[in-house]
Amino acid sequence: MNIEELRNDIILKQKKGLPFICASVIIWLLIAIVTTIKMPIETKNILVFCCSCPLLPISWIIGKIIKVDIFSKENQLGQLGFLFTCNQLIYLLIVMWVFNAVPEKMVMVYAMVFGAHLLPYSWLYKSNAYKVFSILLPIIALIIGNITSSTLLAIAFVVLEIIFSLILIFELKKHIANASVVKSEKEG
Repeated sequence: MNIEELRNDIILKQKKGLPFICASVIIWLLIAIVTTIKMPIETKNILVFCCSCPLLPISWIIGKIIKVDIFSKENQLGQLGFLFTCNQLIYLLIVMWVFNAVPEKMVMVYAMVFGAHLLPYSWLYKSNAYKVFSILLPIIALIIGNITSSTLLAIAFVVLEIIFSLILIFELKKHIANASVVKSEKEG
């Protein structure tokens, strides 16, 4: 398979990463709940980090429901997608610094890192949604995080991730329809 065929294959088999984006709705909902609890900011921030721990199991469950094997090794580009995710882990060092230096802004910086890490997936999944949201999410995080509370920021991210998921579903349906047309043209 050439690179375009591999990209088309991973788009269909991984459904544009929908299990992870849908799981992020739950993660941001958990973060919103944590930010409402009365406790020291340092404890809240540790719990915010803990909220992302179930991302993989939640993604796996959602993948099972929508028939995506998130651990599939059939397509070599899956390893590239994993590398894109590892990129976010490096930037979490910045979030850890903010945890100590400016604890009340940690959720904002965490949200910015989360949003920005989506950019490479715009290429992998041929997705304008990933491109737009990878830019939009950090900007919205910066604005909301500076003018209001972490709770409102997390709620905004829940809503934005739901919208993002719906747009990805639309993109996926469009891609499937286009793939069907191309396939029928090749056969006919």
